[in-house]
Amino acid sequence: MPAIQTQQNPHYISAIQALQRNDPKTAKQLLAELVRQGDPDVSLLLAYAVACNKLGESEACFDALDNALSLEPGNLTVLLMKGDLLLGQGKKRLANHCYGIAEGVADNTADLPDDLRQAVARVSNIRKTINLEIEKHLFNNLSLSDSPSEQSERFRQSLSLLNGSKTIFPQKPRAYYFPELPLKQFYRTQQFEWAERIEAATDDICRELSQLIESNAQFVPYIRSEEQGPAGHVNPLLDKSDWSAFFLIKDGQVVEENAKRCPRTMQALKDVPIPQIKGRAPMVLFSLLKPGTTIAPHHGFLNTRLICHLPLVVPANCGLRVGNEVHHWQKGKLVAFDDSIEHEAWNKSNQNRVVLIFDIWRPELSKEERVWVTELLEAIDTFD
Repeated sequence: MPAIQTQQNPHYISAIQALQRNDPKTAKQLLAELVRQGDPDVSLLLAYAVACNKLGESEACFDALDNALSLEPGNLTVLLMKGDLLLGQGKKRLANHCYGIAEGVADNTADLPDDLRQAVARVSNIRKTINLEIEKHLFNNLSLSDSPSEQSERFRQSLSLLNGSKTIFPQKPRAYYFPELPLKQFYRTQQFEWAERIEAATDDICRELSQLIESNAQFVPYIRSEEQGPAGHVNPLLDKSDWSAFFLIKDGQVVEENAKRCPRTMQALKDVPIPQIKGRAPMVLFSLLKPGTTIAPHHGFLNTRLICHLPLVVPANCGLRVGNEVHHWQKGKLVAFDDSIEHEAWNKSNQNRVVLIFDIWRPELSKEERVWVTELLEAIDTFD
């Protein structure tokens, strides 16, 4: 029976009125007769499920909801009701599954009514709680060591992906994608034999930064109009000093005047595996983020490099998200991440945040592959 005909049927109208005056027994009798007539639609089955639920007839209620979902698998009202009933029975895992489907439907539905949008927001919060409980339960039943390691952290992330508390963020470089490189958001810097030397130079680098700031050295907007390509998306930080840079090396070219002012910084980078690609790499700079500034989510140009941050001035309430992981800088603690994965940064403090930024080759690339990538990118730039 079509939905319009159902909603205009006198027995259906009487049943809804019975539900409104809290008379589920009468409502069920009226609705059951309509169901027996055959070809019930979702609105009829949903009303029948509500009546059965009020009468405490759980099995019949779920049968009606499942029949409704067989007709409309993406019906949000039915999915939310089923999830709520399962949660009320203490069946959190099944409820979480229903809520997850509902969230997916909502994400792909334009002009969602306010009542359904609010209901989805409600279950999203419930899902967060359930997912944390699931994760805790799983950890309590695993023989994971308390001491962190790359293997255990990787496995822990797999559990977060399993229960839905995290999602997968792929590599999406804007310019060049090198296949079959591992999807790894942050790298453990202990694997880099040069990392300790960089961190040991933190105080010297900080002193050079302080001298630059005291002498009012020119930090330029990181994103500038003259360096933008064809018109398209306009970055809200375009030509603004909210995110600014003091370049020591830019697009593979040493900025001599700036580099001379920071000899210890340049010396600290001497043995780092920095790409040497004419017109492109490396980039070495002090990156300054003013209070209240957010760098919106974006992707880098290549997945053949990692971006490194050496935190120098790091007030509280500053952070960096790469994919599904959030990192809070610590002064002198090197950070390395794949910027071809969606990432963003923020400074919610009332002070400037400054990090030294430089790029390195991804460690998985062989010497030959690094040469080929270099030749490829340089060849691209010679084509007019």
